[in-house]
Amino acid sequence: MSRQKRIAIINDITGFGRCSTAVELPLISALKVQACPLPTAILSVHTGFPNYYLHDFTPYMKDYMDSWARTGLAFDGILTGFLSSPAQIGLISQCIKLFKKPGTLVIVDPVMGDYGRLYASYTDELYRDMCQLLEHADVITPNLTEACQLLRIPYPAGGQADAEMLEHIAADLAALGPRQVVITGLSRNQEVGNYLYERGRHPQYLASPKVGHDRSGTGDVFAAIVAASLVRGESLYDAVYKAVTFIHRTLEYTESLGLPTNYGLAFEEFLTELK
Repeated sequence: MSRQKRIAIINDITGFGRCSTAVELPLISALKVQACPLPTAILSVHTGFPNYYLHDFTPYMKDYMDSWARTGLAFDGILTGFLSSPAQIGLISQCIKLFKKPGTLVIVDPVMGDYGRLYASYTDELYRDMCQLLEHADVITPNLTEACQLLRIPYPAGGQADAEMLEHIAADLAALGPRQVVITGLSRNQEVGNYLYERGRHPQYLASPKVGHDRSGTGDVFAAIVAASLVRGESLYDAVYKAVTFIHRTLEYTESLGLPTNYGLAFEEFLTELK
């Protein structure tokens, strides 16, 4: 039976704040790829708001996955986002073993921290298990903080890494399992850059002018567009270029609206532009 391409999204579902599954699902769908959520948690608003409700979905993830397996589902991609516990990482490893077939891309966004600091919830146990998850990944999209943490190396002063350092970091990350590595959110002067590394190919660097403030959910937007584009057979460069161009445009519009940074990117205006 012929069907569309299909991606399993393993991330939390947040009602307000434009992050995680709430942005990944419509963006992947706009790129004509079927998006199938596997929730890790359900939140009323994301944790960048002072008052949020959170329901941990960990106890239900195994039954949810088993139902998918009994239904006979197959996926062309598996995309993971923020993971809050070693138990969740273990369940996702099981999910990958259940559904990864020849040709299935596993895209891991190792959401761990930013600006040289890890999130308060991140423990040594989580670090160890995240490294084990990378063994199953085909593509990873860490920022510089996460890349350094995964390798247990110091974060560079001021978050500045030259091309030689980035190549060493990306190659060492690729040695953990993934064949494609994108180090995201690199700040240089008034630009935001992305370092693209693929085994056996010359690294590439893709940047765009910095616009306004950092906003919640930007990494989820990036991961979703890259994942859907790769599943459709596009090159890593083209996938990242598409994500960078879309984010730049939506950032300009969001800044013009004056939205609070925890409201995320006002991407809805531009969904029909994704191709």
